[in-house]
Amino acid sequence: DYRRRTGKGIYLDQSQNEVGISFWGPAMLEYIVNGHIATRIGNRDPYMCPHGAFPCLGNDRWVNIAVTADEEWRALCRTMGHPEWAAEPRFATLLGRKENEDELEQLIAQWTKDYTAEQLMATLQAVGVPAGVALTHADLYSDPQLRHRGHFVPLEHKEIGIHHYHMPPYRLSKTPAHLWKAAPCLGEDNEFVYKEILGYSDEEVAQLLLDGVITTEHDVPDIMKPQRPK
Repeated sequence: DYRRRTGKGIYLDQSQNEVGISFWGPAMLEYIVNGHIATRIGNRDPYMCPHGAFPCLGNDRWVNIAVTADEEWRALCRTMGHPEWAAEPRFATLLGRKENEDELEQLIAQWTKDYTAEQLMATLQAVGVPAGVALTHADLYSDPQLRHRGHFVPLEHKEIGIHHYHMPPYRLSKTPAHLWKAAPCLGEDNEFVYKEILGYSDEEVAQLLLDGVITTEHDVPDIMKPQRPK
């Protein structure tokens, strides 16, 4: 803005540490006002309760539930078959739920363990309770939306064979991204880089090899090479 208005530049002194502190606003205020030092809280949230991942049917399957308001809490209680919990003093308000969070999470886990994560996500979302499946890598790889978007692109890697690479998460209408080559091995593109881009002659490249300036893929110890999956 100053340059636009005056045609002159300025010296900008910006500390990476100070920039990071700005993201700690609530925690800093909690210390300055109340003397409380923030500690790890896992999946919990200071302003939402319940807020966490709960066990479901299956091997290591979980559903994420985040109650942001008392209305959502009452809807969750009705869905769990315990509408009376919403009226109990220990659970009726956010403050009460936070004070009894351990007990509350145990009660919810007793309910979620009898259903699949997908069932719970659909059921809770239908009544206005934010919920989602804790997706594994296998879930992401087979996700129909990601498949439809073409997020995973199979490319032939020189050492490990077919490998699925991530497309950029954005889609540009005028300049769409295109993955055309797998990640190169060490020295795999030497010929192209040194000769086509930098313009070195065959003799110059040969001399760089003799001088040890250029490392070829044949110089890499086997232990450092990528292994083809079994």
